[in-house]
Amino acid sequence: MPFVKVIKNKAYFKRYQVKYKRRREGKTDYRARKRLITQDKNKYNTPKYRLVVRFSNRYVICAIHSSELVGDKCLCTATSKELGRYGLKNGLKNFAAAYCTGLLCARRMLQKVGLDEVYEGNDDPDGEVISTEAGKKTYFVEELDDDKRPFKCILDVGITSTTTGHRVFAAMKGATDGGLDIPHNHKRFAGYDKEAKEFDAEAMKDRIFGAHVSEYMEKLMDEDNAKYQQLFADYIKEGVEPDGMEDLYTEVHAAIREDPSPAEKSEFEVEDRSSHKKTPKLTYEERKARVAAKKAEMEEDDDEDDDDEDEEEEAAAPAAKADY
Repeated sequence: MPFVKVIKNKAYFKRYQVKYKRRREGKTDYRARKRLITQDKNKYNTPKYRLVVRFSNRYVICAIHSSELVGDKCLCTATSKELGRYGLKNGLKNFAAAYCTGLLCARRMLQKVGLDEVYEGNDDPDGEVISTEAGKKTYFVEELDDDKRPFKCILDVGITSTTTGHRVFAAMKGATDGGLDIPHNHKRFAGYDKEAKEFDAEAMKDRIFGAHVSEYMEKLMDEDNAKYQQLFADYIKEGVEPDGMEDLYTEVHAAIREDPSPAEKSEFEVEDRSSHKKTPKLTYEERKARVAAKKAEMEEDDDEDDDDEDEEEEAAAPAAKADY
């Protein structure tokens, strides 16, 4: 047998250092995070803002974060769960819902910092990348104000695979159309052809207004109506038709721009205090009595088992004699 060097020896384990907890859990890409939060030293303590986009099992979550020594600080957040206020009650995780959530987050953030009237964004989404040149810098807004610069942040996708046409870019497009300055290009938008190096803005616009959903609805209605009734039961319940999908999202966009502020929180009040009562703590004497009762019960069970075994042995003895 050839010589095999033992790598994991005592010296290896002595110097072993575990990775960060969120790396072990597969939640944070620290190589990417380092590049997202690192700020130039000549900018001192200027915050570096990130548009954080995440997808849960049911909803889209968009938030504006900045990093500090003690951890991340959240300035603004919006989820697709809130879109019910604006008229969208179904399909809260698809491409169009991601766009609406990004738009809501952007408008809410600009309203918070007082830039919502200065940078209104793009009222008519067409799928194109909007940018403005000012000197040597490029700002991804429609028009630059003379006094106030746009609110700049960078996209944080986490551990998401950034494939062409991913919903995370729909949320980013919604945020840029909402007035935020987020550096990007069209190469990851839906409608971009990598081989031909051409971008079809109309395909991106169709996705923003849910055309791909309406097409699938029409296809199922023609081919398998039972499956259509099953998959789109909530849409049917709300009276959403394939033809009215674009009008629905147009109304949602307008409603978000009209009032992006979060809903008022209602204070939680306990209505019924009688149904649930905490079990009172037993005294020392009560605990002793309970243990004694349990012991007595166990002894009774043992006696019964012994009696049953004796009866079985007596019944088996005559049968054994009869065999002889």
